[in-house]
Amino acid sequence: MLLETQERKTSADVVFDYLHEQINTLQLMPGTKISEAEIAAKFGVSRQPVRDAFSRLGNYDLLLIRPQKATVIKKFSLNAITAARFMRLSVELEVLRKALINWTPKWREKLMECIATQEDAVARGDADAFHKSDYTFHQLLCQVADAEFAFDIIQENKAKVDRLCVLSLGAKDTMPELLEDHKQMLDQLENGDEAGLCLTIRRHLSRLDSTVDDIYEKHADYFEAD
Repeated sequence: MLLETQERKTSADVVFDYLHEQINTLQLMPGTKISEAEIAAKFGVSRQPVRDAFSRLGNYDLLLIRPQKATVIKKFSLNAITAARFMRLSVELEVLRKALINWTPKWREKLMECIATQEDAVARGDADAFHKSDYTFHQLLCQVADAEFAFDIIQENKAKVDRLCVLSLGAKDTMPELLEDHKQMLDQLENGDEAGLCLTIRRHLSRLDSTVDDIYEKHADYFEAD
């Protein structure tokens, strides 16, 4: 696979994006071994950009990099999932509080466009499209709050559970439930309902709990021994 020139993207960026997608969509399962040399050959690059991409994925807690040993796709960690969920909820609660203060009608159209994309994804059963639009929705909320920096924190913690989100979105009722949460958040922002927003975001972020429990019960080997 030859590396194509991409504007403003380095070789490391392209390798990172490819592996990040493979890991998050579970095409590379937890515990799978990957090789710097093989990835470098696949993209027709030296090992340095691959090493840089591996390092970034390690920082996202997706790779276990061990000197002189095989690099492996990191297994799920119940402790890391709990910590990530705590951090994300704390940040999103403050984002929504500030979004209420900054709310103006101009934001409704942008959020409705995002919701329309999600409705289309639900109708087509397209979990990948829904997942990407879910990112956009929460990024827009950070923009409303004038706290775009907060999305970096949300994204970092969301990355630690994205693989589980992929499995969750495959469930029949999950996407419609998440979509309904987003619609409620928009209504609550328009109505200045801070108490309702707090309840909705707590419910929204807790929807993954049953998926985590189910996967742990059926595939304990996907998890680290915390």
